[in-house]
Amino acid sequence: MSVYEERKEELERYEFMMGQERGRLAVTLDCITDALVLVGQHGVYCQSGRQFGKPAMDIQLITKSLADAKELITSVLELKANTRKQQS
Repeated sequence: MSVYEERKEELERYEFMMGQERGRLAVTLDCITDALVLVGQHGVYCQSGRQFGKPAMDIQLITKSLADAKELITSVLELKANTRKQQS
């Protein structure tokens, strides 16, 4: 099943509120947030042997990459919002 079928209701809601591009980016942020939660839960059980109390290095790298992706997508959403405000 494609993401468009799985998240149909979410996509419709966000696209209606924000437009197609921003709506899809908002759903993308939700997907990344879900992935961050799952990786965080996994990190609790997969501890680093070198750094006590921290997740394994691969979990740390995945978490950083997902957080960076969220930051980039958020900046695009903000740019689009600012562009729309300036056009009004």
